[in-house]
Amino acid sequence: MDKQVDVVVAGGGGFIGGHLVGALLAQGLTVRSIDIKPRHEWYQLHDAAENVIADLSLLENARAGVEGARQVYMLAADMGGMGFIENNKAACMMSVLISTHMLKAAHEAGVERYFYSSSACVYAAGKQTDPNVTALREEDAYPAQAEDGYGWEKLFSERMCRHFAEDYGFTTRVARYHNVYGPHGTWEGGREKAPAAVCRKVAQAVLSGDHRIEIWGDGLQTRSFMYIDDCLHGTQMIMKGDSGVPVNLGSSELVTINQLVDIVERIAGIRCERSYRLDAPQGVRGRNSDNTLIREIYGWEPSVSLADGLEKTYAWVYDQVKRSHQ
Repeated sequence: MDKQVDVVVAGGGGFIGGHLVGALLAQGLTVRSIDIKPRHEWYQLHDAAENVIADLSLLENARAGVEGARQVYMLAADMGGMGFIENNKAACMMSVLISTHMLKAAHEAGVERYFYSSSACVYAAGKQTDPNVTALREEDAYPAQAEDGYGWEKLFSERMCRHFAEDYGFTTRVARYHNVYGPHGTWEGGREKAPAAVCRKVAQAVLSGDHRIEIWGDGLQTRSFMYIDDCLHGTQMIMKGDSGVPVNLGSSELVTINQLVDIVERIAGIRCERSYRLDAPQGVRGRNSDNTLIREIYGWEPSVSLADGLEKTYAWVYDQVKRSHQ
C-alpha cells in the first residue's frame, strides 16, 4: 500500500465501520477500509474505497495499513453484545494487540489525527448496580473497575492514546460509545446487541405467528441506545475537535429492556408473550450516558429518539429475517 489516502478505517467491514466508510466517501475523501473478515462477511462493501483484508493485530500489517494516511479511525476489535463479551473475555483482551500496533504504526507513519473508539464498558461496575441509574460521567471510569475483559482492554488502550499524546505530541481522540444500533449491524449469531436481538425476535414472531419471545434477564435492566447516524456525526466531530480527553458518545434517553420491547412491538403492530431467562448474560443493572461534557465542548449531543431509530432498524432486520426464512 504505497499510495496516499485521506482516511484509514480499521474495522471497516464491521457495523459502525461500514457506515463510517460510506459517510467519508460521500464527503469526497479517499478511504482505505481494513478488516480481518473475508469480503463476503463485511457488513457493507463500498467499491469506491480501497478494501483490504488484513489482521491488524500484527505490527507489519498495521504499518502497511496506515501507510500514506492522514487520519486513522481505529474501530477494529473482536467484540459483540453481552452474550459474546461475557463468554469471550480472553478474546476481547487480545484486541489490545490491534489497539497497540495501530497506535504505534500510526504515530511512526506521521498520521495527523488518530481516533480510538472506546466503550461505556470502561465504567466502574460499582456505579452501575441499580437500574435507577445516575448517568455516567467521564470521571466515573476511575478508580478503575471496568467490565471484565472487554472493558479493561478499552480502558488500557484509552490510556495508551493519552500517553502517546503526552509523550510524543501525537494527536489522539477518544469517544466512549454507548450501545450503538441501526441497520446493517449484527442481528443473529450470538454477537448481536439488545436492539437488533429484540427486533429479530419480534420479526420472527410476526412471520411465524408464534407470539412468544424470550427476554434475557428480568427486563428491568436499563440502558441507553444511540442510533448510528448520531454515532457517525459525533465520531467525526470528536475527530476534528480540539479536545483529547475521552468523551461519552451516547444517548441520554434511558429505557428498560421491557420498554425497548414495548417500542418494537408497537412498530411491528403485535403484542408478545414474554418469558424471562434469568440465567442469561445481562451485564450491569443500569447504564446511561451523562452528556454534560460533550455539550460543553461541542455544543451537541445525540438526539435521534429511540422510537425513530428503532423504526428504521426494525424495518431492516425484518427484511433480513424474512429473507433467511425463504
